[in-house]
Amino acid sequence: MSRRAVFPGSFDPATQGHLNVVRRAAGMFDEVVVCVLTNPAKTGRLPLADRLALLTGLTADLPNVRVDSSAGRLLVDYCREVGAGVVVRGVRNHGDLAHELPMAHANGHLSGIETVFLPADSALGHVSSTLVVATTER
Repeated sequence: MSRRAVFPGSFDPATQGHLNVVRRAAGMFDEVVVCVLTNPAKTGRLPLADRLALLTGLTADLPNVRVDSSAGRLLVDYCREVGAGVVVRGVRNHGDLAHELPMAHANGHLSGIETVFLPADSALGHVSSTLVVATTER
């Protein structure tokens, strides 16, 4: 049985922490789809095309990783469409876990899709896309 996982996020911008999670997930699953989602709660900094191009370049050395995008539908619907039974989420701290756990439960109840949480690398756990943007705007 092929195991395909989806690693969703806005990736605005992509960070070394995101790339670390992608690389680790690529070692765990037959295929990882990095899905760039449009988050209406966030003000986008980079256009979608730029985020897709950046992630494609950063993951070019990983043959079992592909980059895609989705907007306007539930993550579970996207997972069904691409044949993924697992969602991968990176968590940096208890706040991330508190945010992600209810969504994992909802996704499981809606579709049976499992969520795998990967703890952030200790050297990268303090970095967030929001922090990167705030630092670069100074």
